[in-house]
Amino acid sequence: MIVSGTENRMRASELEQLRTKINNQDYLYEAIQRIALVLSNELLDISQGGLYNERQRKGRR
Repeated sequence: MIVSGTENRMRASELEQLRTKINNQDYLYEAIQRIALVLSNELLDISQGGLYNERQRKGRR
């Protein structure tokens, strides 16, 4: 796959934004909580009738 210079700069910018977020303790804590919720729901096989995970609440599947 050939990546243009513009796409490369956009990816670098996105990576920099992610690095900034990961260094924010509040963001990292909330991300870990969301991951834990999703994993818990999957392990407990909670269907749509039960608790929803973050992806389901926002309409992303």
